[in-house]
Amino acid sequence: MTPDSPLREYVEHYLPEDDVLTAARRRGADLGCVPVGPGTGSALRFLATALQAKTVVEVGTGVGVSALFLLGGMPAGGVLTSIDVEPEHQRAARKAFAEAGIPLSRTRLIMGQALDVLPRLTDGAYDLVFVDAEKSEYPRYLQEGVRLLRPGGVIAFDDVLWRGRVADPAHRDADTTVMREVARAVREDDRLVPVIIPLGDGLLVAAKLP
Repeated sequence: MTPDSPLREYVEHYLPEDDVLTAARRRGADLGCVPVGPGTGSALRFLATALQAKTVVEVGTGVGVSALFLLGGMPAGGVLTSIDVEPEHQRAARKAFAEAGIPLSRTRLIMGQALDVLPRLTDGAYDLVFVDAEKSEYPRYLQEGVRLLRPGGVIAFDDVLWRGRVADPAHRDADTTVMREVARAVREDDRLVPVIIPLGDGLLVAAKLP
């Protein structure tokens, strides 16, 4: 699908968004923070629902758009742990959560560098890990994320197609190269069963084998 094709538009906007998500996206635009697209968000909500994910880690809070989708698929008692280095992003996310009526007990927002925070989280304690943060650190997020997952849990990486550049060997910039590396690492990891879903800028999803 080309970026502006009618088919892509249909797929991306198959499920309508509510006023809370629309407002969160506006705040993201004001802050220069690009959230996941509607299609990717819907996939995250689906994954959280299918897994009945009670414990989720999100690397990159942004303005809370992806978190709203994740929380929308989690059971009522589920808790989302979300990590971001930008305090204004997390303030915007808190506003979105309040507008959505999400109890404070369902979110744990941690401000800091993800690679400092993730090693402090418990091995095998999480149902789902979602990564949408510093691209150069994706391979290290993979190492930490798989450690955090329970058997049968899922790790997901946003932007793995990187504007279509990963498929063109002529593109050798740092971000494109690291996306190829993480996709290869996931594919070659015998603990994982992966698939790339061509929503948004590409969602790489992998389930951890028992």
